[in-house]
Amino acid sequence: MLLPHQALQDAVVIPPQRVTAARDEAGPWHSEAVCRRDEAGLFFAPSKEPTAARLAREEAAKRVCARCPVMVECREHALLQPEPYGVWGGLTAAERRVVLARRRRREADLQRAARMPAAG
Repeated sequence: MLLPHQALQDAVVIPPQRVTAARDEAGPWHSEAVCRRDEAGLFFAPSKEPTAARLAREEAAKRVCARCPVMVECREHALLQPEPYGVWGGLTAAERRVVLARRRRREADLQRAARMPAAG
């Protein structure tokens, strides 16, 4: 879970197959989302929102996410789609782009390492 005080690089990501397997028996993950009870405007920016207002709104949305029992599932959904707008799983669209870029780099590094002949 990414808490507001954690650095983005410290975010733990659980593979989606492990997350969804646990929730499938109880129903869709989004039925348990805390944000279903909150104003949707908290999670999505109005047009031409001033920067200070956007930052305050995003922090408020992240506080809602931090107490959500399905935050990880929500985040994985947003990363797999990928959702281009709003706060999902405690991450803004910009933060999700960073996570996706890191995943792509890590996957490319692993593929390169797998193709290299073993030293020895």
